[in-house]
Amino acid sequence: MLSHNILSIAGVDRTEELMNVARGEKKSDIAILNASIVNVYSGELLHRWSVTIKGEWIAYVGEEPEHTIGPHTKIIDADGKTLIPGLIDGHTHLAWLSNPYEFLKYGMIGGTTTIITETMEVFPVSGYNGVIDFLNALNDQPIKIFATAPFMASISKKARGIALDTLKSLLLRDDIVGLGESYWQTVLQEPEKNLAIFQEAAGTGKTLEGHSAGAKAEKLMSYAIPGISSCHEPINQEEVLERLRLGMYVMIREGSIRSDFDAICSIKDSGIDFRRLILVTDGIEPKDLIYKGYMETLVQKAIDCGFDPVHAIQMSTINVAEHFALDSIVGGIAPGKYADILIIPDIKTIRAEQVISKGKIIASNGKLTVVPRKHKFSIESRNSINIPANLMPPDFSIHLKTDLPYVNVRIIDQVTPLVTKEIIRSMPVINGEIRLDTDHDILKVAAIDRRFLPGKMFVGLIRGFHLSTGAIACSAAWDTSDIIVVGENERDMSEATNRIHEIQGGAVVCANGKIVEEIPLPIFGVMADISLEKIAKKMDTIKNITKELGCPFENPLLTLITLTGAAIPFLRICEEGLVNLRDGKNLDLIVQ
Repeated sequence: MLSHNILSIAGVDRTEELMNVARGEKKSDIAILNASIVNVYSGELLHRWSVTIKGEWIAYVGEEPEHTIGPHTKIIDADGKTLIPGLIDGHTHLAWLSNPYEFLKYGMIGGTTTIITETMEVFPVSGYNGVIDFLNALNDQPIKIFATAPFMASISKKARGIALDTLKSLLLRDDIVGLGESYWQTVLQEPEKNLAIFQEAAGTGKTLEGHSAGAKAEKLMSYAIPGISSCHEPINQEEVLERLRLGMYVMIREGSIRSDFDAICSIKDSGIDFRRLILVTDGIEPKDLIYKGYMETLVQKAIDCGFDPVHAIQMSTINVAEHFALDSIVGGIAPGKYADILIIPDIKTIRAEQVISKGKIIASNGKLTVVPRKHKFSIESRNSINIPANLMPPDFSIHLKTDLPYVNVRIIDQVTPLVTKEIIRSMPVINGEIRLDTDHDILKVAAIDRRFLPGKMFVGLIRGFHLSTGAIACSAAWDTSDIIVVGENERDMSEATNRIHEIQGGAVVCANGKIVEEIPLPIFGVMADISLEKIAKKMDTIKNITKELGCPFENPLLTLITLTGAAIPFLRICEEGLVNLRDGKNLDLIVQ
């Protein structure tokens, strides 16, 4: 079992050097003097204390640092300002829209110095080699980025699961700190298969990350028994408390996919112990990252909501570090820990004037002083869209072998931007084909496999997108290796899908036979290689265009790509057909 501590990372010589600095036998590289230090271990605010740093590590924390300071030590006079540990996002999805280099250019500015990301987007489309390429893009950055291995719940049988030898190879890496979120429905439906995966992860000392949206009482308890360590899905105080009482870490989510903090923040008055509460984003899109900020925004919101500032800071530092067994190196300001430190005006104002990560000042007053590393992704990672080069409108037809003039059809009803249900409608059969019914907002939806059985397609019907014309498609369909497309006509559906093949991944809107906007996503078909600013602008354009076409959803891309998701209720679609998430079984399009 791998361990994270200074000896395993820096080695004996560097560790001994740091010990010598603490005693004054060697001198520090940086000294931050006259600060108020938030000690997340004791919950104290320590006034007029100092921190000295050697290389990447903290050597001394206390009131009398003079013996560690030499003629070449860089002095930073905090002048009474507050020092807090570098912030940690304990659950996010970096493999969506922006690439790590572009993300970090904004993500590092506000003081986030450690990130734990999922890898579930990469694995179904590019396998083990793709995940390694993605991990290599995260390594050797100015901040520390860890990941979880993919559990790989999926409604697609081809994309479902991960081979134990592949999982073991990932779990043996020291940048993998856990097994990624496992959907409770999948675990309870196939326990014998999934418990073997859990056992492999637990045997390497890695956490089992949870996803228990909608589970409660005996179902939640059954899910918790194998050692599920966390959940980021609670949306109210009752759900938070239920999971805390079962021994889970609860991640309060405030990001671009969901914002749950307002509904949960009353828990601050409940009198409970906050040591297992964590603040996370669960993913943040470019526009939010540019204009709202990153983890510093979440901590500030907790303080503004009325949380004690020390508790709010602990929820984004030491609590996260302890959960992932990283607290020997990150999460607090103490000797032998990475020198990850924010200088902020005061304990209630989470605005980083200086951001120090691994002993280097990486940002100052909102400007980067150290740039992230740009990774060159492999040719294979940039060529993951394997479908026929020229799909035609008839490929999106729904043909039946029947002489009946009408048939009952199972339709996906998009009742909220994320949640679907089943409706049954009698649809006419015209020349052996079921067609759209735009008068009743019944459009076509297709899922097309781009990896395992390239071009395998299922076409169904959906209500709720309200497109008056056109189609919207994306190659980043959740939990599968599929392209997902919704359209008012087959020509635009085929044009949008073909364009995704041409640019090797993307989000595309097509209307009247013309591509009206696109976001190229050539890295695994899920990430761009353009700037955050350009992505944000294109996202806004897609939102505006689809709204003009009649789509009511604030984030139509998110609504689209979740149609294949294996966790959100309840009728989903993949290249194999329709799936009922309540029991995991496939459903026929035609209802007999």
